[in-house]
Amino acid sequence: MDQRAPFSSAPGVIAAERLEQFSGTDLHDLCDAAAAAIDDGGGFGWLMAPRRDVFERYWGGVVLVPERTLFVGRLDGTIGGAAQLQRPPRNNEAQAHVATLTGMFVAPWARGRGLARALVLAIEAGAREAGFKVINLDVRETQVNAIKLYESLGYHRWATHPHYAIVEGRMITGHYFTKLLSDAP
Repeated sequence: MDQRAPFSSAPGVIAAERLEQFSGTDLHDLCDAAAAAIDDGGGFGWLMAPRRDVFERYWGGVVLVPERTLFVGRLDGTIGGAAQLQRPPRNNEAQAHVATLTGMFVAPWARGRGLARALVLAIEAGAREAGFKVINLDVRETQVNAIKLYESLGYHRWATHPHYAIVEGRMITGHYFTKLLSDAP
């Protein structure tokens, strides 16, 4: 069942929504968009797009994992990006108020239209709805547009990791961001 988030522009243009099960061409579109983002260097941890069957199993698993909620961004009804809201493990009572935004990407053909912003706002709304007070995320330093987006939405960089990732044999720095979603107790 798809559940529309309140962050969409004109009907049929841009929408960000929670995706609980695949219908129609959703899985196909999601795999294509993710592969395009990975091939363009914005691959939420992947450096090379996997085979289609691996991708399909990955996305199928994401919607089944209780600690994850998949949000997709649509441009004219076609999935062009996605992000995941990750809950902390159940045994982590001390950080039960903290969610993580992870797996964020927008395909190159869907960029520059507000889809990434809509996805982040939908994730934040989902986190608030679930009772989270803080949201964290991390990003490679090379993803400059993503960093600008997060900063424009009030995310605060709290740490930098000089050995965050290895891309094409080169060490890449990563940044950690946080945002207070509501007043702390």
